[in-house]
Amino acid sequence: IQVNFAPVVDVNNNPDNPVINDRSFGEDKYKVASYGVQYMKGMQDHGVMACAKHFPGHGDVAVDSHKDLPLINKTRNELDNLELFPFKELINAGVGSVMVGHLSVPAIDTTANLPSSLSYKHVTDLLRNELGFQGLTFTDALEMQGVTKYFPKGEAALQSLIAGNDMLCLPGDIPGSIAKVKEAINEGRLSWADIDAKVKKVLLAKYH
Repeated sequence: IQVNFAPVVDVNNNPDNPVINDRSFGEDKYKVASYGVQYMKGMQDHGVMACAKHFPGHGDVAVDSHKDLPLINKTRNELDNLELFPFKELINAGVGSVMVGHLSVPAIDTTANLPSSLSYKHVTDLLRNELGFQGLTFTDALEMQGVTKYFPKGEAALQSLIAGNDMLCLPGDIPGSIAKVKEAINEGRLSWADIDAKVKKVLLAKYH
């Protein structure tokens, strides 16, 4: 096993959350961050890449993103103080990868019905540029209805790459996705340099 999609560093701060529950280390952001860092170190010290998820934080939802797109109506200040805290701690501690969830967070991106996993403002502006994360980014499963409700399979795969993700989990229609990516490259919405950079990051992770 080269990568484990763990630890979950969502702070479980909504008792009505139907999907995170005891997958979280708890309701205390310091405990979640502390346990998450130790869990990460335990794996990465033995050659298994850890993956902090579900960015930017799936704790305060009452909807399962497998079934619909959850909305998190918090201010950016609130997100900084709670949801983003464990992610910042794991990034500073050297986590190898981050999984981006399917969440609608207007404080970060106001585009209607655009999941965070497909959002440039989430993946590139916030995670990469602002928080300084340079490791691998995975999307959450692109077959989940939090995405497919608004984006057909090939389009979801393309938008995930444009957003800045490196790896697409369960994109579904592989030939259709590849065709969409090639079409976008021809139209100048993506470049071969973008694709090559992602491939090199994956190869480097495999090498390590």
